[in-house]
Amino acid sequence: KAGHAFSSYWIGRWAQGLTSWAGLDARSGAWIGFATANLFLGGVELLDGHSSAWGFSPWDMVANLAGSGVFLGQELGWGEQKVKLKYSSWPTELAEERPELLGASFGERILKDYNGQTIWATMAWGAVRPRSHWTDAFGLALGYGADGMLTADPDRTSSDEVVAGQDRYRQYLVSLDVDLERIPTRSKAVRTALFLLNCIKVPAPAVEFRSNGRVLMHGLYF
Repeated sequence: KAGHAFSSYWIGRWAQGLTSWAGLDARSGAWIGFATANLFLGGVELLDGHSSAWGFSPWDMVANLAGSGVFLGQELGWGEQKVKLKYSSWPTELAEERPELLGASFGERILKDYNGQTIWATMAWGAVRPRSHWTDAFGLALGYGADGMLTADPDRTSSDEVVAGQDRYRQYLVSLDVDLERIPTRSKAVRTALFLLNCIKVPAPAVEFRSNGRVLMHGLYF
């Protein structure tokens, strides 16, 4: 569900960016971005509803509304995005158990292997106390993920057999981040590139808290 919120948030932002490029004011663009995100992802949900493999999920729709709502609420309330949703992913060994579901290639696993994905809520120091300095781009990130998922059924780890010692658990992370949009630049091309890339969380040290009680320190987490 966090992935749905992330997708909806950024579709809304990118759609607003296009309206800004076309000369529309930010407030109207925010509403168009909100509508675009929900219409597009709502259409995807309707297609899923006709699929025997997936089916329609009301909670996915709620997550879509939540993500686009985070975007719209900040735009209408602050006129900027102080809290930004970001994404990081790295393939896991679990994908080898079910490549048809979690991806057979590196590119597929980055998108389909949920075990290696983390959704982040980030806030830069410049969003709290802007100083028009390059340090405004640095900030804090809180992440959420899960591991041990080989099927959509939480009672099984594999469609055919249970993998020994493999349990599902949630992951909660605290890390640092760089808000690429707050990096000073006079180039419109560079500014656009930084905006598009800012959906990706910058690799950084992190502390991971697992729902099974374990706490891990990562020198570099992505």
